[in-house]
Amino acid sequence: MSTTAAEDGFPEPESLISANRIPKLLPHERVFPIQIGCELFKLSGASISSDAPSYFSQYFRCQLKQAEEQGLDPAAVIRTLYIDRDPITFRDISLHLQGYHVQPRDSTHFVRLFADAQFYHLPKLVSQLYEEPIFTTVGGVQFRIPRDLFLDPGNSPNFFTLGFAAFFSAPGSDLFPGLDRDGLLRPPSIIPPSVEGRSPDVFAQLLHLLRGYPVHVRDEEHRAELLRDCKYYNFKGAEQRLIPHAIAFNLARGREEIVVRLRDLLKSGISVAGEPTAGDPFLAWVNYARPYVDAKGYELVLEVDGESTRLRLEAGSGYGGGGGGAVVHARAEFFGEMRVRMTKLLEVVSAKLNLPPTQELMGLLMTQGAGEGASPSPGHTPLSEDLVKVVLDSYSSVVLDGKPWAPAAEDDDIWGGGHTDTTLMPRKRRRTDEGQGGEEEWIVRRGQWRLRIQGTRNGKAAVECCLVAVKLDAYSSERARNAQRPFLGV
Repeated sequence: MSTTAAEDGFPEPESLISANRIPKLLPHERVFPIQIGCELFKLSGASISSDAPSYFSQYFRCQLKQAEEQGLDPAAVIRTLYIDRDPITFRDISLHLQGYHVQPRDSTHFVRLFADAQFYHLPKLVSQLYEEPIFTTVGGVQFRIPRDLFLDPGNSPNFFTLGFAAFFSAPGSDLFPGLDRDGLLRPPSIIPPSVEGRSPDVFAQLLHLLRGYPVHVRDEEHRAELLRDCKYYNFKGAEQRLIPHAIAFNLARGREEIVVRLRDLLKSGISVAGEPTAGDPFLAWVNYARPYVDAKGYELVLEVDGESTRLRLEAGSGYGGGGGGAVVHARAEFFGEMRVRMTKLLEVVSAKLNLPPTQELMGLLMTQGAGEGASPSPGHTPLSEDLVKVVLDSYSSVVLDGKPWAPAAEDDDIWGGGHTDTTLMPRKRRRTDEGQGGEEEWIVRRGQWRLRIQGTRNGKAAVECCLVAVKLDAYSSERARNAQRPFLGV
């Protein structure tokens, strides 16, 4: 006595289960002729019904229904369905209808399968193609891209999801909406997705990064290439992983820090961490987390470069910075792009602290809205004057005119701390008040700062922002700057 595989305790093969579940839209045993271009295909009713309702099943069902109503022999009534399409592509579609898995070979094959599957209304094949990797050409090189690479919230929507929406929309949508298929010989043509004028090598590295692997950045020129194409494709998460940064645990301060350039900061990553003390209940530090990348914020060490900062120093003491050393108080003036960016940063910090905008800021916004150019300044924010408050303490690492500099313990020697070459010693440029000492100006080539929020009695608000110098490279005179100029080609 024979038994089935299920009765013997073995699972029934998937192919048999699928065959048994084919709906009987057409008689499974009957053969139906389909002429595609110059090639004739004969498919069984089971094959056509396996992916239905479709263009084919509807066509032949109408003929069978007509024969039944007229009492005619179905074999005499069934006519060949003729469609002027590519028979080579249909060979793969016929294999799909016969139960084989069809995988696109390249972008042209994918587009042809996709268009014909939509045109013939083959729901299973359309759903399968939506799960297949996307084929695209970048700079003449073809890429096969898993769809889930473009689904990460940090990198979507992007160039592909927006530019090739037809290939990323929901499977239930129609590629040819409103198209009447009755009597139609061919659907509209679709061009395989491609991106011209971009580097395929850079794109391959970005795909490597999107897959979760690190990308070795050879130099700043290489980084600029990667970042430029990240912006072009709108890969925001990948861009944040590539921006210059450094994350480390500062054992001396007992917290994690992140060093980021001012030009790379994004509003959504800024936060303020309170650290109130008995002496200053408003004390806090600005933190930063790279959007889409960092799960938490780190204490921000802000890097400002490009010789865009001028310091106006005044001798001062009385604050030991936690180490008992002397402190120099100063004011920072920013120029060009960095002035605008510093102003926007202070505006964001003010908003995080729920501080109302100043009248100057409201006036600036109204002026800009009227189309008149106005230069934003830190003084337009409630956290600062036009010149931002700065502190250089005993922990600040300063190189002035190419030599280490540190604040001296006595006011009368505050300008010369750490200098041994008197020819390069900074000089007092002008005196603002004979009774209050002198003022000196530095130009900062590159500086790293912490942003400290502290209480104040004389500011626009109850708190103010103070830049605490971490590391500075500065010069105090044109001669000192010229002394460090490199010769071309050296």
